[in-house]
Amino acid sequence: MTELLRTRAELSSFRSALRAGRGTAAGPLVLVPTMGALHEGHRALLRAAAREAADDGTVVVSVFVNPLQFGPGEDLDRYPRTLDDDLKMCAEEGVAAVFAPSAAEMYPGGEPAVTVDPGAGGAVLEGASRPGFFGGVLTVVLKLFSLVRPAVAVFGEKDAQQLAMVRRMVADLDLGVTIAPVPTVRDEDGLAMSSRNKYLSAAERATALALPRALHAGARAAGAGPDAVLAAARRVLSLAPGVAVDYLSLVDPATFAPYPGRGPALLAVAARVGTTRLIDNVRIELSGGQDAADH
Repeated sequence: MTELLRTRAELSSFRSALRAGRGTAAGPLVLVPTMGALHEGHRALLRAAAREAADDGTVVVSVFVNPLQFGPGEDLDRYPRTLDDDLKMCAEEGVAAVFAPSAAEMYPGGEPAVTVDPGAGGAVLEGASRPGFFGGVLTVVLKLFSLVRPAVAVFGEKDAQQLAMVRRMVADLDLGVTIAPVPTVRDEDGLAMSSRNKYLSAAERATALALPRALHAGARAAGAGPDAVLAAARRVLSLAPGVAVDYLSLVDPATFAPYPGRGPALLAVAARVGTTRLIDNVRIELSGGQDAADH
């Protein structure tokens, strides 16, 4: 049975009981940080966490809609909150506990005065489009690591820039947490699974399929070089009325700096379909010395 923990005190008691019950032979504590509204993509994260925990470890899921990562006019108030359904999925996947604090419990003094600066990598793409976003993400992730104290944390590759920022924070601050990535999970039609997909009407969802089509077109053009990758993806998006592109960029997947011209690359896109903002990405192997700029 999955235990629901609402407070820091309940989380601390859970951890104490875990240590007392399993002792020094206990396996790793594995954390899956989420904002809830769990879907089949999250289920893949839970299953990956179970593999990391193996037979003697413990999986904990956090469910917290973090106000620090929402800017003015963003969808904090209407972000889907489905805790009962989230608990059901966690129970199905053998999760030991769900930590679902309130904002007041997570930030007892209100908005924190000390936050995490994401550095240069957090100022581009998502960071440029959503100022303060990565500071909010990294601050809450650091707090979750401090409260839960996991050995391993599981993140999805759909949020590739977030994954890169978390990895950099762990390395730079010597947090001692292993970050386990999980590939993007897609619906049968190719759309990357996201809690925000619930906002899309049937017509908007059909329009949104231009994002994965553009990425796939870019990937198919890899043999012709970086400029061809961007041109192929841009062509698909230009033929999709109703898709308002925020960015389409080819970047270094570790730093999110502009692609240096050789080696692995990440083709990333963000766009609005109706009122819903969607992101997606694909890794591409490129060779050659041609530079590519952001668009």
